[in-house]
Amino acid sequence: MKLLFHLLTGIAPLFNSPALGSPFTKRISNTTMLAIVQTQQFFVPTYATSAGGFSTAARGWNSFGLQANPSTYKTAGFDFNDYHFAQQCDLMVLTSGYDYYCSIDSGWSLNGGDQYGRIVPDNANIFTWYKSLAGFADHAHSQGYKVGIYLLPGAFVGDGETTIENTTIKIGDVLDTSVTYNLRQAFHWSADGVQQWHDSVVCNLASMGVDMIKLDYITPGSPNAGEILPADTSQSVANYRQAIKDCGVTMRLDISWGLDRDEPEWDVWKANADTLRLDTDVNNDGKSTFTSFDAVQRVIEAYRVFITQQTLDPTRQTTPIAIRPDMDDTYIGNPQSLSGLSDVQRYTMAIHWIGAGANLITGSDQTTRDTLGYMLMYDEEALAIAAFTATYPMQPRNPTGSPTVGGSDALQLQAWIAGPSPDGTAVVVLANYGSDSHLSKRESACVALGTCPTDSSEQLVTIPLTALGIGAGMENGADAWDVRRVWGGGGSGGPDHTDIGNWTDTAYCNLGPGESVLYKFSKVDSREVGGCRCWTSIQRTSDKSYDEWTNCKVVALLFKDLDDDKSPSHETQIIETIFVKPLQLSRSKEFCPYYNHHVVKRNCNLNARSRVEMVVTVANFVKNFKEAKHVESDD
Repeated sequence: MKLLFHLLTGIAPLFNSPALGSPFTKRISNTTMLAIVQTQQFFVPTYATSAGGFSTAARGWNSFGLQANPSTYKTAGFDFNDYHFAQQCDLMVLTSGYDYYCSIDSGWSLNGGDQYGRIVPDNANIFTWYKSLAGFADHAHSQGYKVGIYLLPGAFVGDGETTIENTTIKIGDVLDTSVTYNLRQAFHWSADGVQQWHDSVVCNLASMGVDMIKLDYITPGSPNAGEILPADTSQSVANYRQAIKDCGVTMRLDISWGLDRDEPEWDVWKANADTLRLDTDVNNDGKSTFTSFDAVQRVIEAYRVFITQQTLDPTRQTTPIAIRPDMDDTYIGNPQSLSGLSDVQRYTMAIHWIGAGANLITGSDQTTRDTLGYMLMYDEEALAIAAFTATYPMQPRNPTGSPTVGGSDALQLQAWIAGPSPDGTAVVVLANYGSDSHLSKRESACVALGTCPTDSSEQLVTIPLTALGIGAGMENGADAWDVRRVWGGGGSGGPDHTDIGNWTDTAYCNLGPGESVLYKFSKVDSREVGGCRCWTSIQRTSDKSYDEWTNCKVVALLFKDLDDDKSPSHETQIIETIFVKPLQLSRSKEFCPYYNHHVVKRNCNLNARSRVEMVVTVANFVKNFKEAKHVESDD
């Protein structure tokens, strides 16, 4: 089964590749690959509510990037304590309806348990400003965010003589002594007392205000840990989930890292955890910058393997994906001198983490974030895309010029699509990862296929809409798609927040090395292409007192199927926003009136000429209104 999925996900697309060291001698046939593509075209993966009841991934800040790179402390003015945790997390911009966490990584606890062998905080050295972990959690909750902590499987060896709470069982009697790591040993998982110990730990953490557990060093997985780990600690994931239930609390469970995603482990992960770390740390270790684009590409590749394992397995297509990916912390908030990423690479990291529906937890220094960093973390339109991909994760589609157009191989020029949803919304990402050699190091598909580019110049990334699975006549397709560029990627991809118009057969963009572009697609049916109306209204935007200026705005919207003698209603479908203009009235004691005007446009196919005609018409309307109402503002 593992060989089959390596084949399908593009890790080993050749049976006979000497580069992969395989003894097989046959290439995947074109017929087989075409069948894979045709099957994949019609399958739209979705995420389900997780084991803990969460329908979106976590957002927030994590301490480990600063911890792992002490030379960044000086720049950030950071020390590993609760004062600086709060300093970082209080700067988060919170969006209503989402969970934001101040996630404290390794080092927050003592190297031994309390009277019951429970992991407890180092209040004497770490939580001194707020006097305790509980005090820090009180502050966090008062600011609207939550608290996460870091755990490892098993109990401390030094607590062997300690009795588990509400039992007569000593911890040492249920420990597996065959492997010791990080001062710990795993349990004999079926022994009486093991679940009781987990219950005691979780209930105690909950009493101190903890809202999330990051459970690290889980096996099978966690490769290259630097020490021998117990062979299988998957049951600890189930024990912690059961403990959360037994304690009657809501608590996220994130498990880490590089975990085996075949059965039976996959069933354990999705039944008990909320998010799953796909790879090892994305951050640097002991350097003056947080990360590198090489590491970012490695994690993007890990996500490609994760999502294609779900989309290409017919047995997994029958149910939504019940666990979301953790691609590790983003490092998009600071300029290259600290982040280690150029501006276009910061865009690419943000775009791919959003597209994957992954955790949006940053390790950036919030105190020195720049304008771009703030935008990449908190842009409202991009976060609206994240709300979409929280249900519809993106999947890869190989672009024009690749050996398998519409396939899912690992390529340095790549296209991705999320959705479409039943309401006709999709998200498309085009990317040029540049000439980086990291995929070569991982022996990915582009090596075997000879498609890893060495050209570091700007490239045209183009893909037929049929290869994205949304072309005309396809099950999830449409005659045309209204396209908005949410983020242009900071380089050749064009300006952010720009309406592109209709695309009917191809998605395309020129992108330099390291660049990505993020689009929102909205389905346009044949009626919308054939006819529409521009409706313009003057609307009040504030209710200031009569002796103050009154704010108004002119809004011109393109509506579908609006009868000549009717005004828009909440049931009328908006195709496009043509024009938005703030106005101010200078006449005292006059509120902004509700004033309507409409222009019928036949053969309104959203082309450039029609759009210009509409804007000119709306501009004339604004001019006439201003003259009539004594509006004092610029056109």
